[in-house]
Amino acid sequence: MKTKWKIVTTIGVVLVAAVGVYASTVYSKRGVVTVQTGRVVRQDLTSLVTASGEIKPKNYINIGANAMGDLTAILVKEGDHVRKGQLLARIEDVQPAADVAAYQASLSSAEADAAAAEAGLKAADDNIQTMRAALDHDKADLDRMKADYDRSKQLFDEKLLAKQDYELKRYTYEAQVAAIRQSEAKITQSQAQREQNAAQLAGTQKRIAVSRANLARFNDVLRKYDSYAPLDGEVTDLPVRAGESVVPGLQNQTGTIIMTIADMSLITAEVKVDETDIVNIHLGQVADITIDAIPNKTFKGHVTEIGDTAILRSTGVAASQSAISSQEAKDFKVVVAMDNPPEEVRPGLSCTAKITTAVRQTALTIPIQALTVRQKGDLEPAKPVASGAAQAATVDPATAKANKEEIQGVFVVNAGKAEFRKVDTGITGATDIEVVSGLKDGDQIVTGSYQVIRTIKNHSQVKVDNTPPPVTPAAS
Repeated sequence: MKTKWKIVTTIGVVLVAAVGVYASTVYSKRGVVTVQTGRVVRQDLTSLVTASGEIKPKNYINIGANAMGDLTAILVKEGDHVRKGQLLARIEDVQPAADVAAYQASLSSAEADAAAAEAGLKAADDNIQTMRAALDHDKADLDRMKADYDRSKQLFDEKLLAKQDYELKRYTYEAQVAAIRQSEAKITQSQAQREQNAAQLAGTQKRIAVSRANLARFNDVLRKYDSYAPLDGEVTDLPVRAGESVVPGLQNQTGTIIMTIADMSLITAEVKVDETDIVNIHLGQVADITIDAIPNKTFKGHVTEIGDTAILRSTGVAASQSAISSQEAKDFKVVVAMDNPPEEVRPGLSCTAKITTAVRQTALTIPIQALTVRQKGDLEPAKPVASGAAQAATVDPATAKANKEEIQGVFVVNAGKAEFRKVDTGITGATDIEVVSGLKDGDQIVTGSYQVIRTIKNHSQVKVDNTPPPVTPAAS
């Protein structure tokens, strides 16, 4: 009996001791937070901005209809390479062609009239010149005849010349005077005719100028019925067919697009960059481009254009053109030129560009998830304060405002406690961020879990557990 009680007493003492040890252990671990940790390390860090978009040629032109009518011929097909000035398509041009033919005939008639007037004017000049030469010859003969007449008159007065001979000399002289007057009248008449011919020529030349101007205008109208390639390139879109009716664009109405010509010598990736990243994008930055249709290949490029206008993400309309002020997310257009585009690339292919915005060699880095924010008042040890109205009276507004100041930092594990340390950061990589000040190489910092980093208090006791989580087997 005594032995039985001894056994019961011994078991009871052991149980009491075990309960005491367990209670002591639980009490000692009260307030201890289990954390995951990592080290501050030095490594090369690259800051990337990732944006999606589509492949586009740098230079492309939509060939629209410049006249209204039916397409009578399309002389190229999609994918064809064309040269600048090459005829691409024709629109029915019966009426403008007839107008050009009519004005061409009018111009030819006016030019023929001008040629006839010029010939008549030249003939008149030649005739006047001949008549003046004959007049000069007649005047010379008149001087000779007048001398004969004067000599005959003197001899006749002295009764040394027969009257018949004297009258012959006189009639000859008077006939020559009349002939000269007639020649002068003919010259005057010919000069008047020449002036008339000159006036007719001037009028004809004006008609020629007007006809040429009209012909140029109608030729221009006729040319608009034909579409020509404005540059060397490739036909990338051909939305119409021969026989369809096309119309030109008006002030508030878009005209018919016959085809699109793209200069495929310079291919770009036009992507949309988030407004929070656009400040880090600069001209000339290098980029890696991937195209969904060409997997497992990466192409090099560089930034050639940065948009200045924000684009609403929901509508794709420029924010400046939106009638309603919106706080929704916005993007900015960025154009990345491909250095060596593949031959199989096509406009409109979806792509992704990773733009390198900064590079740091052997930078001091920490995992991004380790970074957190705390209010200044939460980092200071609690101080005893008065209660009730007295407590409200002791609150200093300036101190309250200072206590709400947010400080960026990480929790460093030191002697079993998590100590908050303010840090200044630099560039951000894919998973790590650069630390400019506040930490040193090798410091042990809290990196998880997310819930712990969000709620842990300054100077909390911590227990480090970096055991990887168990892998959950995939469901069969």
